[in-house]
Amino acid sequence: MIGLDTNIVLRYLLQDDPVQTGKVNRLINHLTPANPGFISIATTLEIVWVLRSLFKLSPTQIATHVEQLLAADTFELQNEQQVFEAAFALKRGLGEFEDALISALNTWAGCTETVTFDRRTSRLSNIRILF
Repeated sequence: MIGLDTNIVLRYLLQDDPVQTGKVNRLINHLTPANPGFISIATTLEIVWVLRSLFKLSPTQIATHVEQLLAADTFELQNEQQVFEAAFALKRGLGEFEDALISALNTWAGCTETVTFDRRTSRLSNIRILF
């Protein structure tokens, strides 16, 4: 297994740089389910941030890109189920990917709820606004 940095995954998803995309595609084509590329939580968060902030993609477009990564058997995403839950929440307009991922990871870790001051997250499950 090899770790994949944000810029590698972005070139794969966006296919937007002819030179780098060619190199990335050759790398990805050599990955297998037995020898996948690993995408960490930090990398996933950075991918979402870049797609939103720099490429100005919509929440649905961002969720679709995350779902592409989840569906590929040549990638192993850290905390795959929680990443899926965050992409689902983003696609359904329930909250930001990052907030949904925090909530999902906290639930995975055994937390009964996530407490926040951020009222925008109130549509997510297991979120309690601290008044």
